[in-house]
Amino acid sequence: MPARPVAALLLLLTVLTGCARQEGRAAESGTVPSRTAAAPGPSADPTDSAWVQLMIPMDEQAVALLDMASRKATGPRLRAWAARLRSDQATELAELRRLRTRMGLPDTDLHEGHDMPGMVTAADLRTARAAGGASFDRLLVSQIREHLRQSEQVSRSETAAGSGTRATTRARELVAARGKQLAALTSLCAGKAADVPEPFACPEDHPV
Repeated sequence: MPARPVAALLLLLTVLTGCARQEGRAAESGTVPSRTAAAPGPSADPTDSAWVQLMIPMDEQAVALLDMASRKATGPRLRAWAARLRSDQATELAELRRLRTRMGLPDTDLHEGHDMPGMVTAADLRTARAAGGASFDRLLVSQIREHLRQSEQVSRSETAAGSGTRATTRARELVAARGKQLAALTSLCAGKAADVPEPFACPEDHPV
C-alpha cells in the first residue's frame, strides 16, 4: 500500500483510539457528552464514527479560515477561489452534520484542542487574524492545501476500512470532491497569478 494511504489509515486509527480513551475517561468521571435527539442509525462502526467526528471539526476550522479570505486575501482570483471553496465546504459540513445525527453521535467536538494533521488550529486562526497582505495569502493557501490533502487521504482510508453504507458513500463523495478542489488550486497556481504567493503557488509535491 502506498505511503500516504497507510499514513491516513494510521491517522484514522489514532483518532479512533483517542475517541475511545476520551469516552472512557468521561465514563469514569460520571460525565456523559451531549448527544443529538436522534436515535442511533444503522451504522455503529467505530471507524465510521471516528471519520465523521474528525471531518466535521476539520471542515469547521477550514470554513472559519476561508471566511477571512473575503476581506483579507489580496487579489480577486484568490478571493474568488476561496469563496467557491468556502461554499463547497459549508455544504459538505451540513451534510456531515446530518450524517452525524443519523448515526446518533455526540454533537460535541471530540478533537477540540487537538493538533491533527490537516486541521486548521485555533492558533492558526489567531495568526491569520493578525496577518495581512502576502503573509495572510501564504497562510491561507498553505493551510487549506494541507486541509484538502489530509481530509482526502483520511476519507480514502474510510472508504476501505469503514463498513456503514452512508458513511463510506459520503467518504467516496468527499474523495471525489477533494480531487476537484485540489485541481482547482493547481489551476489557479498554473497561471502564476500575482495573488497566489510563492512558495505555495506550484509546490512540486502537489498530488494532482
